[in-house]
Amino acid sequence: MSLIPKKGTVYVVDDDEAVRDSVQWLLEGKDYRVRCFDSAESFVARYDPREVACLIVDIRMAGMTGLELQDKLLERKSPLPIVFITGHGDVPMAVNTMKKGAMDFIQKPFKEDELVNLVERMLEHARGSFAEYQSAASRDALLAKLTSREAQVLERIVAGRLNKQIADDLGISIKTVEAHRANIMEKLNANTVADLLKIALGQNAGKP
Repeated sequence: MSLIPKKGTVYVVDDDEAVRDSVQWLLEGKDYRVRCFDSAESFVARYDPREVACLIVDIRMAGMTGLELQDKLLERKSPLPIVFITGHGDVPMAVNTMKKGAMDFIQKPFKEDELVNLVERMLEHARGSFAEYQSAASRDALLAKLTSREAQVLERIVAGRLNKQIADDLGISIKTVEAHRANIMEKLNANTVADLLKIALGQNAGKP
């Protein structure tokens, strides 16, 4: 049995069983992990945003359309790269999806090598965008540890305010500001003010 790791996960959402089967057969033959769904609703119910993956979705489906699915993923700030499967009459619609961030679209009937090349390009893009997504999620989790007062103090530290100015702004003592600063540093795992600013501003603290 082969122990070669799969290249990545490809979600296929199409209400046409023949299309799902043919795409799955093609991509699994190229060692991709493929998960098929017969509707956008069933995909949304089982989608895990923590997984490095890409999405191939039909633009026209019964129920939630591919366009509506794209809008829902945009609302969730999903990093999932999308390619749409379109019929000949859907090209103007597909172009509009690219303006919203879709990576590309392919027309039926599509060429196998074209689809494989698109999938590889999407997964390469996904590795970078998912790393950024995870970093942002980690940052949000850290910031969520702060009390509302600590968040107010942090906001003023980022703005360059001195302890005395922060104390005056918030009507508290300088010692209280210093205590809040110490708590903030501890909760955000920051060793220096520079680290603190990088976290607050969404930068990678480990990078120069």
